[in-house]
Amino acid sequence: MTPLTLPAPAKLNRLLRITGRRPDGYHTLQTLFQILDRGDTLRFHPRSDSDEITLSPALANVAEADNLVIRAARLLQRETGCRQGAAIELEKRLPMGGGLGGGSSNAATTLLALDHLWGLDLGLERLATLGLELGADVPVFVQGHSAWAEGVGERLVPVDLVPSWFVVIHPGVEISTAAIFGHPGLTRNSTVISMRRALDGAAPDAVWRNDCESIVRALHLEVDRALNWLGQYGTAALTGTGACVFCPLDDETQAEQVLRQVPDEWQAFKARGSNVSPLHQALEAAKGLDRTRA
Repeated sequence: MTPLTLPAPAKLNRLLRITGRRPDGYHTLQTLFQILDRGDTLRFHPRSDSDEITLSPALANVAEADNLVIRAARLLQRETGCRQGAAIELEKRLPMGGGLGGGSSNAATTLLALDHLWGLDLGLERLATLGLELGADVPVFVQGHSAWAEGVGERLVPVDLVPSWFVVIHPGVEISTAAIFGHPGLTRNSTVISMRRALDGAAPDAVWRNDCESIVRALHLEVDRALNWLGQYGTAALTGTGACVFCPLDDETQAEQVLRQVPDEWQAFKARGSNVSPLHQALEAAKGLDRTRA
């Protein structure tokens, strides 16, 4: 069977407002997901002779049972009764735990790829519902479009954002999402705003902010330093709970100029915002090729 190679793009939280906390401990929020044209790559080798799921190379310090790629494949098998398997290769480019959604994106790519290769044809809505069992950020990658999100991040409205280039910096620290969301000083009562007000840019200093940023800056001085450094080129911000920070720029030339100035001790890359996910573009191309071969 023909292998399938697909991207697993990164995301940025252009804003993140925490509006409350549910009885089950999860936080309600409003966020604006920006899909990027950069991310990891996965290659899927389907198997019809076995239902075994393998992943190579193994991720350091991540047990197989906790790996979102393996969990996504096994969830799909369990929910559909599919007896096929797959050998999966992962080319990891995104830093782990950076707030770029790498693990969630890997899971979404796995769901869409195996749904296609195994002939399940579940549709995006069903796959997004399954993805929510793996993590709150998985549905936006399954749906495949930059989006306004509410709830715990699963209630999505696709939006078309003005194309921008970004420089993204990982300042080399690891941040626990649970620790940030559990911090007693975290803002949990931001006013609920309308999507229209946010997208129109009303009161941008109040709207386009990340409620986690002040806590992360206080706890992780390297993040604070990266934000201060990047802020000389534009409006720098934290994505998710970090550790990555980003700055929107006018064009690729400016992004390249900023990237060349990034201090050597930090990892950094440039990327372009993409309203339609590169994953979905690549999958549609693969489906078209399959139809041609048939």
